[in-house]
Amino acid sequence: MARLDHRRVAILIEEGFEQVELTSPKEALEAAGAKVDVISPKSGKIKAWNHTDWGVEINVDKQLDQVSPDDYDALMLPGGVMNPDKLRQNKEAVAFASAFLDEGKPVAAICHGPQLLIETGLIGGKNMTSYPSLQTDLKNAGAHWIDQEVVVDNGLVTSRTPKDLEAFNSKMIEEIGEGQHHEA
Repeated sequence: MARLDHRRVAILIEEGFEQVELTSPKEALEAAGAKVDVISPKSGKIKAWNHTDWGVEINVDKQLDQVSPDDYDALMLPGGVMNPDKLRQNKEAVAFASAFLDEGKPVAAICHGPQLLIETGLIGGKNMTSYPSLQTDLKNAGAHWIDQEVVVDNGLVTSRTPKDLEAFNSKMIEEIGEGQHHEA
């Protein structure tokens, strides 16, 4: 597995992110040597959703208005139904995610996480997957939706559900290890 020493990864969240879709990738990134910051439009603690009920509270390392995409090598977006729905309505969050896609920096999104990427207008022609209920939204945004545990397209890593986390984490680390991806 790739070592991510000296790589900085932003995990962007809002209230109601799916707990394991943050904790598992964060642990994998840190085990690979990455410096990970949990970023949110809010400060303090953000409450997770754990399958069918509220979960743990996660400390926010930095507020979104205090960081720049230039501070990070990659972006990770956990799912959960509430989390991406709130983020996609936040212009700063959309601009933050857009910058990573514009610059060819690795972006990893699982489950409902790709909803934020739809708002960027930058996923047309990309191969992606997601929680099945988002497939029509992704197709309408111009993406090619594929029902696989993990789909990689030029640094963009997507997966469907927490069941796919092992494959998602592995590909996310591989793509971050490769660094910026430029369109061929």
